[in-house]
Amino acid sequence: MISPNSAALIAIESAGVSCSRNRKFGMAFSVGDGAHGIVGTCRHDGQAPARMTVPQKKFQGQVPRLGPPAAFWAGPGARAAGLCRSDADAQSLAHEGMRDARMGMGRRATVRRHCAPMHRLAVFLLSTSLAGGTPAWVQAPAAQATPPTPVAAAAAASAPAALDKVVVTGGPTPEMRRRASTASKIVIGREELLRYGDGALGDVLRRLPGVTLGGRPGRGGDVRLRGLGGGFTQILIDGDRAPAGFSVDQLPPEQVERIEVMRAPTAETGARAVAGTINIILREPLAQRSHELRLGASLDHGEPQWDAHWTRNGKFWDDSLVGALNVSLNQQRRYNDTNTRTTTLNTVTGARGLTSALGGNLDRRHNLNANGRLRWKLGEFTSLHIAPVLSFARGDNAGGWAQTGVSRFDATQTHSDSRSSTWRLTTTLQHRLPPSTRLEARVFGGRTQSTNESERQDALQGLPARRQDDRTRTTDDNLSLSTKWSEQTSREHNWVTGAEVEWTRRDQLRESLVDGQSRPELAEFGDNLQARTQRIAAYTQDEWSPSPQWSTYLGLRYEQIRTEGDPGQGPTRIATRNTSRVLSPLAHALWKPTWSKSDQIRMSLTRSYRAPALNDLIARPGINATYPTGPNPQNSPDWAGNPALKPELATALEIGWERFLPSGGVLTANASVRDIRGLIRRLLAQETVPWDASPRWVSRPRNLDRARVVALELEAKARVDELWDDPPDWLRPLLLRGNLALFHSQVDGLPGPNNRLEQQPKGTLNLGADYRFIGTSASAGVNLGVVPDTLVQQTPLSTWRQNRRRVADVYLVWAQGPELTWRLTASNLAPLDTLTTTTVSAAPTVTQTENRQRTFTVWGVRAEMRF
Repeated sequence: MISPNSAALIAIESAGVSCSRNRKFGMAFSVGDGAHGIVGTCRHDGQAPARMTVPQKKFQGQVPRLGPPAAFWAGPGARAAGLCRSDADAQSLAHEGMRDARMGMGRRATVRRHCAPMHRLAVFLLSTSLAGGTPAWVQAPAAQATPPTPVAAAAAASAPAALDKVVVTGGPTPEMRRRASTASKIVIGREELLRYGDGALGDVLRRLPGVTLGGRPGRGGDVRLRGLGGGFTQILIDGDRAPAGFSVDQLPPEQVERIEVMRAPTAETGARAVAGTINIILREPLAQRSHELRLGASLDHGEPQWDAHWTRNGKFWDDSLVGALNVSLNQQRRYNDTNTRTTTLNTVTGARGLTSALGGNLDRRHNLNANGRLRWKLGEFTSLHIAPVLSFARGDNAGGWAQTGVSRFDATQTHSDSRSSTWRLTTTLQHRLPPSTRLEARVFGGRTQSTNESERQDALQGLPARRQDDRTRTTDDNLSLSTKWSEQTSREHNWVTGAEVEWTRRDQLRESLVDGQSRPELAEFGDNLQARTQRIAAYTQDEWSPSPQWSTYLGLRYEQIRTEGDPGQGPTRIATRNTSRVLSPLAHALWKPTWSKSDQIRMSLTRSYRAPALNDLIARPGINATYPTGPNPQNSPDWAGNPALKPELATALEIGWERFLPSGGVLTANASVRDIRGLIRRLLAQETVPWDASPRWVSRPRNLDRARVVALELEAKARVDELWDDPPDWLRPLLLRGNLALFHSQVDGLPGPNNRLEQQPKGTLNLGADYRFIGTSASAGVNLGVVPDTLVQQTPLSTWRQNRRRVADVYLVWAQGPELTWRLTASNLAPLDTLTTTTVSAAPTVTQTENRQRTFTVWGVRAEMRF
């Protein structure tokens, strides 16, 4: 029960979210009813949650009329605040000139008032000293509120001040975070992460505009923003660059709090983001003791899968230490086809050839992932954050295929065993210097160890023909130091300056045997590889709000990456020395037109880059296993690196329009143009090589001249009652979603018209709907994703084509009380085969290789328990 005199101090606390690091909440906050409002200031206690302090004198003579228990929110930075007088307030009562909570930017903007049911927004319970008595609905939910009187309000104002406070936990919604950011971004909240019961983060991301995956439908894969893969997309974990070899599929969605997809780079997050940045925010600890347990089982082509996830939150030492532990276990069994058909044609003689491989393999994997989060308040202005991460994985793969058209063998059996372990530890010390300066120092360290052993046994007419054994042991070490200084001035500036230093080291031992003997052609290059990379970076940025309609961002980042590689003790030692230096100016702007309270325009002009990957720099070759010696056909090349590679530089111009609808819907359109210089592309050529006496076809990366990319991305999400003035009651809970992305690219130096960036489709389409059944605790949804047929001219000699992809997903959720929720899912309904065709034309021979793989529907059931 709230006492009648408890309104002198009101605090809003955002559970588990840092004020300074995430820059949530501005320096001021306003809610109210016209001139009768409540004004408070945001107080930044280092890394403590934001607090809004409201002096009691603000209430005197300014008494808003309280009504039934509906909530309204003010500004995109505050989750919810205040109480509505009536449902009519949803269409009215907007004020301007108030500072809203804009991710720490403190800019002036319009504060809108929006009413919604209490179950949708966290309700900020105002003290009844505003109205001179406790509203009836606080004492008894079924009763109606009594309008306050001026006499009662004056009596309350003159009453002795009792400094009680009301604290409500919550945080900005994904829509609020998206609207508050000056740089364009898409935010995926926890509800959307878990909606379809996806086992991989990639399957969550593929429903966003312009996102495609490199793997089979329903099985995750490397994530490509705007259809661009191969390192064009930057992956961050809690704002830190992901370690070498990391894949988004290594993190289960249950361990993630939200995902931020940034279309354009910023100085703070890094400029190695030609296509964009995906920032994965792990779950933050909550200041309450709780358990969450999620159990799931599914079938993929009849093969069982299972997973279990446990989360524990707790607080200790009078709330000075808040922590969380997340543990995930899963097992996967997946069947994969081997179905390859290669035809050759001699255009001079007309001679034709045919080879094929038909079979399959079963892949089994076990994974353990655990991460912890500790937030320790060392003093009023200082806090320490510790985030350890551990993961272990083991897998084995067994299969085989029948081979035709190759004289050396007619059947092959394969088996591989892999193990990997990763540990990472991030320690962050944050300190605030009153009134508005914040300092942060971070140390990040980690190690990843992996072992892979594989064997291949070829046979001819039932007799062993050739056996190849490969063993690789790799250790990747990483250490980084960073510091950041931020200052928020009284003139609406938020200045951030920082520096970073990172060291990485790779030690790799490779052993390859043929029929039990070392391969002399590889002994030339040595078996041990040692590579070291040092990265230094410095940046500064300023976010400024010169007026209620404008917000601007200017940033500058310098980055240098030096890579050294030593291939070992072989006689043909080709050491790698590569240094890249890039200076990236960055500019963003956000404009809110005066004639519309719901629209805003975004503009960006940025420079980003992609550094050559380590495997592209190291000259040590990989030899094709089907044709290991002698001449090899152009469709089965060897591969090698290029130590002379330079970084790709991209200049991008973007403009976007956004309209935010009253009930959380959004309509957006984003257009962008990118000019990429020094594009890295693997080219195919026949070379005289040191590892074979015959000329060999080799695929090797090289810098081309330039490429241009144009993209248009459209997104719509809205409830039916936001699009239709008076829909039938049964349609009101229906949420409609859709997005369309169109891409066009052109690479100079390659013949058209399909000289596109590698594996980039012409576009993507997603259509979906979610429905909550009235009067029940059940909801359901469907999503259809389509990627059209893609044809790319990869090199002057080769083209690559992939057929149309279509993925349909459905889910049904039923809450069996507050502590148990059931979720039924089906992914990739009516599956389509994936057909990839590669054509190589090297006169007088034309070779075409078709690789067909079946895809399967994945059925799943999940139980989610909270206690």
